Amino acid sequence: MSVYQLKSRFQNLLRPLVTRLAASGVTANQVTVAAAAVSVSLGVFLVLMQSPGWFALVPIWFFLRMALNAIDGMLAREHGQKSLLGAYLNEMTDVVSDAALYMPFALVAPFSLGWIAAVVFLATLTEFAGVTGAANGRTRRYDGPMGKSDRAVVFGILGAWISVAGVLPGWLFWLQPLLCAALVLTVVNRVRGGLAEA
Repeated sequence: MSVYQLKSRFQNLLRPLVTRLAASGVTANQVTVAAAAVSVSLGVFLVLMQSPGWFALVPIWFFLRMALNAIDGMLAREHGQKSLLGAYLNEMTDVVSDAALYMPFALVAPFSLGWIAAVVFLATLTEFAGVTGAANGRTRRYDGPMGKSDRAVVFGILGAWISVAGVLPGWLFWLQPLLCAALVLTVVNRVRGGLAEA
């Protein structure tokens, strides 16, 4: 089970907005690049500020970013904007954006740079495993349990918690290895899913 499975309902809510954006000349690639630029800027901002209150922006932006990710995909598929460049941008900017948004958490105890770096690496590996299927003529894999949408929920909750409480309880240290284990399982599930298609 993954939050990604709710995507179709989310897209239905966004479809009227997407239609208006397409009519206004907004392109899928513009939306993709803009979302990545904001994600990187927010990540850098949080590192520089090192103030718990600003982490309130994390859940807000994760929600908006998920909406923008859905919008760029719908513009591409439903309004004739699919392109090879768009496919590259979509995959690469997602990985860069995730890394930029996760890394500020390394500065919040009880999290650590080593563990958060491991989360970033494994998150990147899940996306690589997902796109490898498409590169070999199969479907792009979105298997869970810790896909991009699931990670957004986890880090969004953590961001809200930090902004309200100012600190995280010590026992949340163990969330880091749990996230890594869930990410490894996600890689395995995506590889298995791709092989099963073959």
